[in-house]
This record gives sequence, C-alpha cells and structure tokens, in this order.
Amino acid sequence: MIELTKLTARAAVDLLRRREVSPLDLVDAAVARIEATDGDLNALPTLCVERARAHAERIMATGSAAADGPPWLGGLPMAVKDLNDVAGVRTSYGSPLFADHVPETSDILVETLEANGAIVIAKANTPEFGHGANTFNEVFGETRNPWNTAKTCGGSSGGSAVAVATGQTWLATGSDLGCSLRTPAAFCSVVGLRPSPGRVARGPTRLPYDNLWVQGPMARSVGDTALMLDAMAGAHPADPISFAAPTAPFIQAVDNPTLPKRVAYSADLGGLTPVEGEVAGICAAAAQRFSELGASVEEACPDLADAREIFHVLRANQFVGDLAPIVEENRDRVRAEVVWNLEQGYKLTAETLAKAERARGRLYARVAEFFETYDLLVTPATVVAPFDVEIRAVDEVAGHKFENYFDWYTIAYAITATSLPALSLPCGFTGAGLPVGLQVVGPPRGEAPLLGAARLMEDVFEISARLPIDPRPGNA
Repeated sequence: MIELTKLTARAAVDLLRRREVSPLDLVDAAVARIEATDGDLNALPTLCVERARAHAERIMATGSAAADGPPWLGGLPMAVKDLNDVAGVRTSYGSPLFADHVPETSDILVETLEANGAIVIAKANTPEFGHGANTFNEVFGETRNPWNTAKTCGGSSGGSAVAVATGQTWLATGSDLGCSLRTPAAFCSVVGLRPSPGRVARGPTRLPYDNLWVQGPMARSVGDTALMLDAMAGAHPADPISFAAPTAPFIQAVDNPTLPKRVAYSADLGGLTPVEGEVAGICAAAAQRFSELGASVEEACPDLADAREIFHVLRANQFVGDLAPIVEENRDRVRAEVVWNLEQGYKLTAETLAKAERARGRLYARVAEFFETYDLLVTPATVVAPFDVEIRAVDEVAGHKFENYFDWYTIAYAITATSLPALSLPCGFTGAGLPVGLQVVGPPRGEAPLLGAARLMEDVFEISARLPIDPRPGNA
C-alpha cells in the first residue's frame, strides 16, 4: 500500500476510474504513510479516518454521473487546510480560541471537492488564522520541512505542502493572501497555484467581496495541480465574485501546452525587494532555461513600485473587516502579531483607502498592458531558502532590514496586488540541499497558459520525480 502513495494524483485517479484500486485502498495507504512520517513533521495534526472511510464506501456504492469528466477525482484522499470547515471534524483555524471547534457543515470549497470525488482524510496545520509564512500555532505546534526537519516549511499552507511532498496525501488545499500557497510550495519543492480571484468559490466568509485572498491547489506536479484546479473551479451562488469554470478543462492545457514566446524575468521585481544571492542565482539560471523551449527570455518587469504600499493598506483593511470582532474580544489570547495587524488597520483613513484603491486600479492597467507584450513574468518565489524553524520571520536579507514580519515575502504579495494568477514551480536546490522555487506569473485570468508553460518547464527541470520523500533530519 505504501507504493500507492508514490503515484501521481493523475495516476491514482486513473486507477480509481478503472477500478483497479478502490478509494478504501487509497485511504488505507494514506493512513499508513501519515503514521510512518508525521511524527517527524506535524503536518496533519487532525485526522478524520472513519469519516474518510465512510465517504469511500459511499463512492464505491453509488459512483457518480460525473465519473468520466475532468473534475471527478474518483475517491482520492486529500488534506484540507485547517482554515476550511469540514463537517464533523475539528477545525481550529490555528487558534486557541477555536481549539475545540467542530463545525456542523463544510464550507463551499470542501463541498465542491467532495462533490467531485475527493475524500477529506486530514486537516493540515496552519499559523493562527493563516497569518504568517512560518507554520506554527499554540494549538498544534510547528510543522517541519521534510527536506530538513530543522527548517521551516513556510506558510501559511505549510501543513498542506509537507503532506503532499512526503506522500501523506496526493493533493491538498491551500489559501493565499500574501504568499501562503507559493512560499510553502517553494520551501517543500511542490507546486502551489494562486488562482485569479473568483476562480475558486469561497464561503461562507465575512468579506465575500474581498479579492486579496484566494484558495488554490497544492500538488507534486503541474499536471496534478491542473487536475485539482478542475475539481475546485467554478461559480457558486454564495460567492458573489466567483465565475464559471472554463469550457476546456485545465488538464487539457497541461497535456497540450502552448509554448510561451516572450518571457520576462526579474530577480527583484524592479528593485522592490532584496533577494539572497544563492536563491537569486538559482532562479536566474532556471529562468534562462525557458530559452531551451524556444522562448525569448528578457530582463523586464512591469512597474510595481507602489505595489508594496497598496498591499499594506488593503491587507490592513481586510484584517479589520475579517477578524476585528474576534480579536477585540480576545486580545490577550491571540498572537501579538495578530493584535498588531488589527492596530495597523485601525490607523487607516478613508482617504488612505481611497488612494490605495485608485493606485491599485492603475497598477492593474500597467500589468495588463505588460502582458500584451510578454506571455509570462518569472521571478524567485521566495527571497531566501528555508530557514530555522524556530525563527518566526526573516528580518534581514543582504543588509536590508524589513519593516515588519511579513515584508520578507514582498516578492509574492506584490503579485497578489495585481490579481494575476501565479504559481511556485520547483526549480533547483541550494548547496545545502534545500528547495528553491520559481514564481511564474500568468496574464489576467490566464491559468490555462500559465499551467501549460509551467508543465513544459517542469519537464526541463526534472525535479517532480524526486517526490515523495521521507523526512530528512538536519541541523539548523
């Protein structure tokens, strides 16, 4: 059964559809793998095995009318980030305030995935309320990087990235406001896709019109990522910004990719952020390999000079709108950074918010024009390699001191401000054997060409075949 966990998600789903394995077989294989590895990792602190087996038996008994369609996963077990409600399963949001919370109903994403043949087998660890790029909390503790268990796996979708990298599950959900799909994917050598706002329906949520945070897939390969996106995408009446899935499935774009003609590369988004030297070198060399496919690679970047300020303002406002009622009642029971975020939001004025919204409109116009010339924008996914798990946030790179605990991932959140789809693609390793990811940004609502181009580069890099891995102990 352990060998089943080495399959790609696409291969496992193909076996399920041909009934060469059963959903129960895969549930048992995943449970065995979790039991064998998670003691060193703490990726999946909450299991729901009996619920998963019951769901597997229902699928085996009834099948599905959608069994031949691209969204149908056939009974494939997956992990769900502990920010998503799963009916009858402990869901803590990484906060001691909700340590014993068990929702009665699942959220839209979980309902969508389960309707498309996914089986939830576990909840993946996340920092408190998903804020921060290192996965730790007061409920379950810290999640460790399987490439070196003394290092962080990144965050906030850290548990999901680790589960996928180690073969505990074939797929996992993630979410991304500033970097939370892309950073852990880069740190764990998996693929994490931040889709366009509205591509994946969300809810219920306190801010249904918010378009900064999105939910997306995490997988070991680009093909598996497209498979999961097909099972996630689509409109839902409870999500006012969601829109219909495309007529052609995303998996088709991966199997029949379009070669990008012009690729723009920027090591630092036009001087917006410092990048550690070794990471910058690995990513620059990786970007140049697009030329092996016949693409033209040029040093270029849209004008993102004000993206940092825009994101800071809109993020602070989003935090107040989403979490103020909860935090205000429990200031002494949440992380100090959570309270700090709230205070930053309270400082905002209507004039400041209006200025940021106008600036964001101009920013979008600039990037849309940029993608009339270029097919892709490529950058490092992170500015550093995985660091000591005990370090909560990076405060300095290349002599530059960051202003706050989240500025070290400016390279990711600047792209958030544009609403463009972006993924982290494994592209190499440091001299110490730690993963490095390439951030590949596509045109507006361009997930299909983005996935196709990433698949072509994945074939060049030949890294995805190294997964899953067993946890590797190491020193900080």
